[in-house]
Amino acid sequence: MSSLSQILHTLSYMGLPLLFAMVLHEFAHGWAAEKCGDSTAKLQGRLTVNPLAHIDPFGTVILPLICLLLPGSFLFGWAKPVPIDPRNMHQPRRDMALVAAAGPGMNLLLAVVSALLLAVLLTIEPNLSLRGSTEAEASTSLFGAMFLRPIAVMALYSVMINVFLALFNLLPIPPLDGGRILTAILPTKPSMALARLEPYGMLILVGLIVFDKELGVIHTITGTFAKGLSGTILSTALGLRPGVSE
Repeated sequence: MSSLSQILHTLSYMGLPLLFAMVLHEFAHGWAAEKCGDSTAKLQGRLTVNPLAHIDPFGTVILPLICLLLPGSFLFGWAKPVPIDPRNMHQPRRDMALVAAAGPGMNLLLAVVSALLLAVLLTIEPNLSLRGSTEAEASTSLFGAMFLRPIAVMALYSVMINVFLALFNLLPIPPLDGGRILTAILPTKPSMALARLEPYGMLILVGLIVFDKELGVIHTITGTFAKGLSGTILSTALGLRPGVSE
């Protein structure tokens, strides 16, 4: 089990980016639904970036803490899903696909914005240390060490967290966004067959997580796709800094 100091250190840098990633993910669903004609989320006070409106006691608080306590685990969680009524939408099948895609789309946007923020911070303070090494910190200004470094580390974590959440939610398993997108775009019969999996979707996800050592699905997302996409976003953003050659 990780030490208390390690848990508090990780929580201090990863907690806020994870909270924003989950809250804005759900906000994006509600915003897209309203644009498609469904105001259910707005009428129920869920079309807001106020975290209190989106916090799920287990998914937003308890599960992330459990992840921190388990060695080798990844920080994961979810916010309370926003209410959506497809009957209010202009074109329910098409609009449900758009609404489902809005969540992962928001996470990818947050990853890009976080990478650009990191690039700006490293432009302001080129000697900024993200790993807290003694030599690098010695050449960093007091302002950089005390104020810029925590923001930069959170921005770095934000890129990785948002990319992971985007890719994980795009798994084609209802009730994940990828499953809802696939259900909306498939022909009627395959769509209905996939929709019937939704009551068992969470059990399937738990099975994927528990047996990931044998199946390797989650490891592939976190170890291959997420790292590759995060690296691409970061390298592109950092390459935009003045004086940085391609």
